[in-house]
Amino acid sequence: MTFEPLSRESVSDQVFGRLRDAVVAGRYAAGDPLPSERELAAAFGVNRHAIREALRRLQQLGLVKVSQGGATRVQDWRATAGLDLAMTLAAVGDVLPLATLNRDVLEMRACIGADAARLCAERADPAARAAIAAAVEEYAAAVPDLDLMAAADLAVWRRIVEGSGNIAYLLAYNSLTAGAVAVGHMPQPRRTAELLDVAAHRRLAELIGAGDAAGAEGAARALLTAAVATRSQMGNPRP
Repeated sequence: MTFEPLSRESVSDQVFGRLRDAVVAGRYAAGDPLPSERELAAAFGVNRHAIREALRRLQQLGLVKVSQGGATRVQDWRATAGLDLAMTLAAVGDVLPLATLNRDVLEMRACIGADAARLCAERADPAARAAIAAAVEEYAAAVPDLDLMAAADLAVWRRIVEGSGNIAYLLAYNSLTAGAVAVGHMPQPRRTAELLDVAAHRRLAELIGAGDAAGAEGAARALLTAAVATRSQMGNPRP
C-alpha cells in the first residue's frame, strides 16, 4: 500500500489521520495487520517516532490493537470505537462510509436531551430547577442575536443535564458541545427553528420546575428534533 508524501508540519497528526481514514474506510479489514513501523516510516517518509505516536492514538480510539513485539492489528471499529471517533472524523470534515454522521449525532443528542429532561424533572433539587429557569431567561434575553442565543442555549442544556444527576449523560454532553459536530458549531440554518422557540424553552423549564417528568421529556424531544428534521430537509450536506 502506498501513501502520498507528507508535509513536515504535524507529521504524526497526518500519519494518524491517513491511517484512521484507511481503517474506517475499510482499506484494512478487521484482523488485518498494519505494515510494520519500519515499513510505515518508509511509506510516509517520516521517522518511527511519528509512526508510534500515530499508532498510539489509533489504539486509544479503538481502531487497532498494538502488540508489544508483534503485529499491530486492525480492530472492528463498529465494535471497539466510541464517541471520540465520531468527534475526530467530524473535526476534519470526513465522510468516508459515515455519510449520516451528523444526522446520527443529532438523533443521539435528541434522545439524551429528552431523557435528561425527564430525569431532571424527577431528581433536580429546587436550586437546580431555579437555575434552569434563570438560564432560560438569559437565553430569551439574547433574542434576536442567534450567536448569543446559541451560547445561552448550551448553558440551558448544561443545567438540565447536570440536574438529571446522570454522569454518563454529562460526559456525553461535554463531547457533543466540544467537537466539530457540536450543536454550538452547527450552521445556524439548521438550528434557527430550535433557537428561536423561546416559548418552548420556557415551557420546558416550567415542566421541569413542576416535576412533570413525562411532560418535560416530550417537550425536550420536540424541541431537539427540530434540528434533525431541518437537516433531513437539507439533504444531509457535508459540514
